Amino acid sequence: MNNNKVWFITGAGRGMGMEIAKAVLAAGHKVVATGRNTDKIAAALGKSDDLLIVKLDITNVTEAEAAAKATIQKFGSIDVLVNNAASFYAGYFEELTPEQMQHQLTTSLVGPMNVTRAILPLMRKQHSGQIITISSTAGFSGFEFGTAYAASKFGLEGWMESLQGEIEPFGIQTMTVNPGFFRTELLTTESTNYATHLVDDYNERRALQLEFWKSQNGKQAGDPAKLAQALIKLSNEKEMPRRFIAGADAIGAAEQKVALFQKQINDYRELSSSLAYKDNN
Repeated sequence: MNNNKVWFITGAGRGMGMEIAKAVLAAGHKVVATGRNTDKIAAALGKSDDLLIVKLDITNVTEAEAAAKATIQKFGSIDVLVNNAASFYAGYFEELTPEQMQHQLTTSLVGPMNVTRAILPLMRKQHSGQIITISSTAGFSGFEFGTAYAASKFGLEGWMESLQGEIEPFGIQTMTVNPGFFRTELLTTESTNYATHLVDDYNERRALQLEFWKSQNGKQAGDPAKLAQALIKLSNEKEMPRRFIAGADAIGAAEQKVALFQKQINDYRELSSSLAYKDNN
């Protein structure tokens, strides 16, 4: 990998994507900052010869392909893809409409696939590249009120783990990032969508959940600017880790999940080990 890289970042107009774009530019790299609102990206990042702003709705395959083409025309390569753009539909499964579930999966799972599919041929031709995909602790640990979000992130995890083996022979590295609570705009009214098909049986618990999630906005412990610096550091290593669990709270959640898995294995080890087919011959 060259010291001076071309970074392609989705969802760069605000939140974590904006912080990553700022940090990468400050580090002397070239940035393709994409998002649905290019005016907002320009206001956030300013002007630079090392910056290309491209309109991109990641759910639109044609726009993903056009953004990749525009990058090659401007900078000649794509060294690092950051799949950052996502959405957050919160609510109890019964209260989320099929359309809301579809929007969650289309944006947070299919969207990164669209962008990656558009860029992979370029990286294969270069025989180099890095794909950094922003997941969540919800990618390995589901939670009440988070069925839609966790479904999209669990899918993202399985896709990335499987993709690794397919593209690493071409010199392309992958890294899945599992952030905990970072102080981004994910929990703002602009980013968080709540279930609309309300069911009376959930009223009491829903009220508590809404109070919690709305109270967390602006109080998250993680600093997205520090995460951006960490991603640059990891990108500069000869080999990126396949997974980066980001934040002390994320580490705690991962350790709890590992302990739970181990307990579930141990509790039913004898039963599980007795299920082999016995050939009478």
